[in-house]
Amino acid sequence: MLARVVGRTGLSVVFSTALAGVFAPMSLARQDPGPPAGMVWIVGGEFTMGSDDEWAQPNERPAHRVRVNGFWMDETAVTNAQFREFIEATGYVTTAERKPDWEEIKEQVPPGTPKPDDSVLVPGSLVFTAPEGAVPLNDMSGWWAWVPGASWRQPEGPGSTIDGKDNYPVVQVSWDDAVAYAKWAGKRLPTEAEWEFAARGGLEGKRFPWGDELMPKGANGKPRHMANTFQGRFPFESTNEDGFAGVAPVKSFPPNGYGLYDMAGNVWNWCGDLYRADVHVDAASRGLCENPAGPGTSFDPTDPYVPVKRVIKGGSFLCHVSYCESYRPSARRGTPPDTGSSHVGFRCARDVRRPEPAGSE
Repeated sequence: MLARVVGRTGLSVVFSTALAGVFAPMSLARQDPGPPAGMVWIVGGEFTMGSDDEWAQPNERPAHRVRVNGFWMDETAVTNAQFREFIEATGYVTTAERKPDWEEIKEQVPPGTPKPDDSVLVPGSLVFTAPEGAVPLNDMSGWWAWVPGASWRQPEGPGSTIDGKDNYPVVQVSWDDAVAYAKWAGKRLPTEAEWEFAARGGLEGKRFPWGDELMPKGANGKPRHMANTFQGRFPFESTNEDGFAGVAPVKSFPPNGYGLYDMAGNVWNWCGDLYRADVHVDAASRGLCENPAGPGTSFDPTDPYVPVKRVIKGGSFLCHVSYCESYRPSARRGTPPDTGSSHVGFRCARDVRRPEPAGSE
């Protein structure tokens, strides 16, 4: 996405040098200390991943059978308060807070793209900026702006703040940042299969985590908003009918059948997998897939100059039925791992811990 913004608009969209990070399961502990705080145990099982329904995007097809083992999942996205604890404990500096490296950037943009002036090669990130009127929906640069100084501390850029928002999801975090946090917390990022299985909340083949109706009737008989999404005319006129103009505090909407919050809307969630648009095609050809961890290579035909992308799932407060409707469990998108934005966060997973043999060190 960011490469297209650079190529099409000339905006100073830049990427910071990514810290080295790999997706790997955590090591076994000596003894299971009991249920981890703030996490929900997801009993493993078999489900249909992806979708062949009429509203499904090409990268969601074909639907196929998958089995995952049981795992722990954070009940909410990682919050500002939780991320601050990590920063204070480690001194970690996020991608958005680092000076961009043009040598890395030019590998992700069309050949011949001119080098931005050094004055704009400064730390920053992508911020949603509503246009004044209707814009073509095939060009995301119409509503995204590169904002120097934007970071998890100032998610909308200089002058914005997270003061008083400890229970909001942290945003402006790259995949590398999310992996660093997960390792510090003794966790990991979920695979795409785990994330989708958990998002469905035990419902098979439903359009949303709660059923097939976007706004089912509540106890009072009136339609009820079940997720933080975009209402109005995307992307220039938001009516905020669900009560939120942007990111909402965690637990603002009902949990799914597994007790997980915001598995649809609010902020996208990073997953551990590399992104390929055609990954489901290969998976379907192999029959039942056991604990898939994603493809070995990354490719997005819509961004051929971006060598690596990682999967994000769940959609955000910007998703609208007229554009992507990505608040469906099967919806998926690829994003460069060194890219943060004002609508992407993450949650963590953890494998079950088993006692080690007596006498082991």
